[in-house]
Amino acid sequence: MTALFVAELQFFLGASIKEKLLMDTTRSELLDIYLDITFHNLPCDYLSVDAMDVSGGQQVDVDHNIKKRRLKKDGTVVSEDSKNKDISDGLDPNRCESCYGAESSEHKCCNTCEEVRDAYRVKAGVLESLGSIEQCKREGIAHRLEDTKNEMCNVQGTLRVSKVSGNFHISPGKSFQQNHAHVHDLKFLQTFPLNLTHTINRLSFGEFVPTQVNPLDNHTFVAKELNTMRQYYTQIVPMRYQKINEEVVLSNQYSVTYHYKHIDLGKAARGEQSGLPGMFCYLRNFSSYGGSNRTQTIVYSLFNRSLCDCWRCFYCRWYYRFLLFYNSYRAFQKKLELGKVKLRLGTTKSRNSRLSGWFHE
Repeated sequence: MTALFVAELQFFLGASIKEKLLMDTTRSELLDIYLDITFHNLPCDYLSVDAMDVSGGQQVDVDHNIKKRRLKKDGTVVSEDSKNKDISDGLDPNRCESCYGAESSEHKCCNTCEEVRDAYRVKAGVLESLGSIEQCKREGIAHRLEDTKNEMCNVQGTLRVSKVSGNFHISPGKSFQQNHAHVHDLKFLQTFPLNLTHTINRLSFGEFVPTQVNPLDNHTFVAKELNTMRQYYTQIVPMRYQKINEEVVLSNQYSVTYHYKHIDLGKAARGEQSGLPGMFCYLRNFSSYGGSNRTQTIVYSLFNRSLCDCWRCFYCRWYYRFLLFYNSYRAFQKKLELGKVKLRLGTTKSRNSRLSGWFHE
């Protein structure tokens, strides 16, 4: 009885999930991508995050809602004091420094190394060496690339994209638009080993719900060679989750297949090979049908009925045991009266007297 009561109480206090299939009516909404990825052999200064889709939408070198953390090889966070030091101290805030021949209507002055590089990208020019640029020497860009090459990088944050086919990728080199093409500047990274070994700590599409299973969580890719392109092809299924308090959460589940290939940077620069070193996640298909999960609890009336059933079961069990024993005793007693059963004297009387005291018609 105690075991039945405890089992029913646990069932009453717990919650069950009811699943069913629904048509997805949220096609026009945006999709939030939550990512947490660690690159074990690439520093943060090398990487850029980009997203694009078939409708023409592009997010280049995303830095809003995306945080890059510099890590040592043992996983500890690198102090950002030296990186955040203001290098403009002592300089004229109204200065206008040279763009080294890449001046344009968009870049009339280049006061930082990044502005010089952007000016050359707009002009489609070739910046041969950072060491010859005064702004880059002042900021120590060349030395920083060398000093941070043994660091790791953790990229985490949120990307918001349209619910259409597309991709997001994390790749080495500064990304930019040039002649309606998406380009990564790898010129100054050609002498550095680009090892794309990484661990996907978390990758989900939409908010987390209790029934959600993300197949790429804690997935590790070990690059067996340099300059590899790791590709993840996902198919996304929408999911609607309703909590006990009637709050509705819209999320997604997905399945994934993956592939990788080696990229020859020389052939890629000459247009003889397509692709780019990096981690690419392709959103290939959005299902028109989705799942609906609703959390529900047991009402008190059902719990009360279950307790009554437990008591009824307990009562009937012992009642029929008692009835069987009583009828057996009455049949035995009648046989004694008819003389069909002979027992030893003393034993029969003592037993009969004891049993007759227990049962009375």
